[in-house]
Amino acid sequence: MVELDTLILRYPILRDCKESIISVFNQLVKSFEANGRLYVCGNGGSAADALHIVGELVKSFVIPRTVDINFEKCTNSDLARNLQGALPAFALVENIALATAYSNDVNADYVFAQQVYAYARKGDCVLGISTSGNSRNIMYALEAARGRGAVTLGLTGRDGGKMKDLCDECIVVPEMETYKIQELHLPIYHALCIMLEEYFWGSN
Repeated sequence: MVELDTLILRYPILRDCKESIISVFNQLVKSFEANGRLYVCGNGGSAADALHIVGELVKSFVIPRTVDINFEKCTNSDLARNLQGALPAFALVENIALATAYSNDVNADYVFAQQVYAYARKGDCVLGISTSGNSRNIMYALEAARGRGAVTLGLTGRDGGKMKDLCDECIVVPEMETYKIQELHLPIYHALCIMLEEYFWGSN
């Protein structure tokens, strides 16, 4: 995996994360190949990371992506030229109306879990991002995912926190401070997105 080797070369501190990155990649490939979906959640800067990840997966990132739908009945001749291949990924941090209603009416700690319960199915992946590994709303989302039969993935730091035990696969970066953990999360998920793009569209 060239991109992963490049990541480790640029960030030697992540050498011990290599196997967990490969494991997360393999889980995502397995899910996407089976028409599964990815749901991502996080708080604060990690919420921004969730949106960033989805942005890289739903459109072309570094290589062209062909589309595989039938345009025979399409009246817009530009559609085929403008659509790009996509992986079905969704950020659970986007729906502010749902989030505020649920927080007001029920309990803010379960906002992500409620969405996981609504959307996730067996074979889907739920990725929780938490720098401490102890964010309650992320842990509840992962527990809901397990109840739905989805694969649970984590991206965290420090010692992995309580979240680590709720994940089928978890990437724990070797830093303690929040901003330093976040600085390592970005190149990891960029590498994962490039690896996925290369796997599904590399022959293009």
